[in-house]
Amino acid sequence: MPLALVLAALDDPAASEARQLRLYKLLKAAILDGRLAPGTRLPGTRQLAADWGMARNCVLFAYQLLLAEGFVEADRGGTRVAILPLGTAGLSPQHGPAGADMLSRRARQLPAITRSESLLPFAPGVPDLNAFPWGTWARFLHRAWNEVTARQLAYAEPGGEPELRQAVAAFLSARRGVACTPEQVFIVAGGQVALDACARLLADNGDTVWLENPCYPAARNAMLAAGLKPVPVEVDRDGMAPAPGLWQAAPPRLVYVTPSHQYPLGSVLSLERRLALLAGVQAGGGWLIEDDYDSDYNHAQPGARPLPAIQGLRPDAPVIYVGTFSKLLYPGLRIAYMVVPRWAAAELGEGIRKLYRGGQAVEQRALARLLESGQLTRHLRRMGPVYRERQAVLREALAARFGERCEILGGQAGLHLVLQLPAHLPDRALVSAARELGVTARPLSLYYADATGGNGLVLGYGMAESARIPELVDRLGLASESLEKTGHQPGH
Repeated sequence: MPLALVLAALDDPAASEARQLRLYKLLKAAILDGRLAPGTRLPGTRQLAADWGMARNCVLFAYQLLLAEGFVEADRGGTRVAILPLGTAGLSPQHGPAGADMLSRRARQLPAITRSESLLPFAPGVPDLNAFPWGTWARFLHRAWNEVTARQLAYAEPGGEPELRQAVAAFLSARRGVACTPEQVFIVAGGQVALDACARLLADNGDTVWLENPCYPAARNAMLAAGLKPVPVEVDRDGMAPAPGLWQAAPPRLVYVTPSHQYPLGSVLSLERRLALLAGVQAGGGWLIEDDYDSDYNHAQPGARPLPAIQGLRPDAPVIYVGTFSKLLYPGLRIAYMVVPRWAAAELGEGIRKLYRGGQAVEQRALARLLESGQLTRHLRRMGPVYRERQAVLREALAARFGERCEILGGQAGLHLVLQLPAHLPDRALVSAARELGVTARPLSLYYADATGGNGLVLGYGMAESARIPELVDRLGLASESLEKTGHQPGH
C-alpha cells in the first residue's frame, strides 16, 4: 500500500496528540494489519520529514520507537518493516480480538444502568445540591488540608481514618439505633464498593442471593459480577415478602434488603418481617445485607426516629449494615461505611484490606469533624421540611394531572415517589418522550428482574424546586398524551 494512504490521517485536525506520536501509531497499525508488508522499505527520515512538513526529530522519534519494539529493522540499506510472527495480520490496535467477545460472560449479563441525569429535576437518589452548606464543608476541608502530612497523601488507614470510624459509630447509634464500636465500622469508597465487598467476601461463585424485586440495579450488578445466583423476591407494601417454602427451595447465602425505604417502591419493611429475615439467615448460616438506603429523611412522622435498623435488633446477628452520606452531603463524595458484627470484624476487616486500597484521608478527616460538630445533623433537620413540601407539591400535581388511573407509591421516607402507569403507557416509551420535553424520569421496569414486571415512573424530588414541579409534571402529562394519541403499545 502507498505510504501516503497509510499516513492520510497524520494531519487530522481533530487529533489532539503530538504528530510524532501519531506518526508512530499510524505506522505501527499499518504493520500489524498487513498494509505495510514485511520487507517494505520506509523512506529515510529526512525524506519523510520533508514530504510531510515535519521536523526530522519527529520522524526519528517514531522510527526509534518502532525499532525498539521490533516492528522495523535498520541497517546500512535503510529502515524496513520487520518479518513478524505468523498470525499477526488483523491485530491493529484499533480492533478487538477477531471472533471473540470483548467482555466476560459475567460482564455481558449485567443489566444496563440509565445514563446520568443527576442535575435534572426528578432524577431519583440526588439531594438538593444547591442547598448543601458548601461554605461550612469548605472550612472543614481547609482545616483538614492544613493538617495534612505525608501519611494522609498515601493510602488511607486500613478500614478508614480512626476519627471518622468513631464519628460514624456515634452518629449511627444516635440516629439509627445501630449498636457498634468504631472497630466494627469500615470506611470504603462508595456504596457500590461496600456491596461488592459483601458479595466477594461473604459468598462463593454460584451461591444464592435473594434480591428484592424490584431492586436497586447497582446492587443486582454487584451480585451478578461476583458470580452469584440471584433469586428475585417480590416486594409488597410491607417490604420483601418471601413466598412460603422459599427458604427451603432456594436457601440463600446472602439476603439483600433496603428496609428503611425500599428502593424503588418506597415501602418500609415491617418489624415482623425484619425479625423473620433475621431468624431465617441465622438458621441457614447466611448473611443479611441491610442497605440503609434513604433512611435520612422520615416524612411519615416528622422529627421522629425511623424504625431502628435491623442490625440494632440483635447486635450479634449476621448482618452487614451498609450506608453512605450521599443524601446528606453529595453523591460524588464516594465515602460509604460498613458495620459488621463484632465477632466477624477481624476477619472481614482483613478481607477488605486485601481487596481494596483506602483513599480520601483528607475528606474523611473533614467529614469526621463535620459529624462531631453537629452541623450535618442541623442540615438534615433543616432540609426535612423542604423535602416534605416538595413531596406534597409533587403528589398534588401528579394527582391533578394523571388522576386516579395512576397510583402513587412510597413517600414515608427518602427523596422519591413512584407513579404507577396503566398498561397502555409503557414507562420506557414515556421516559423517552418526556426527555424530548426536557423532563427526566426513571422507568420502574428497569428495576425488575423481568423488564415486564413493573410499569411506572420513579420520580426524585431532591433537585426539584416546589415552584417548578407543577410545570414539570404538566410536561409529563403532555408526553403521556402524545403517546396515547399515537396508540403506542407495550413493546413497540
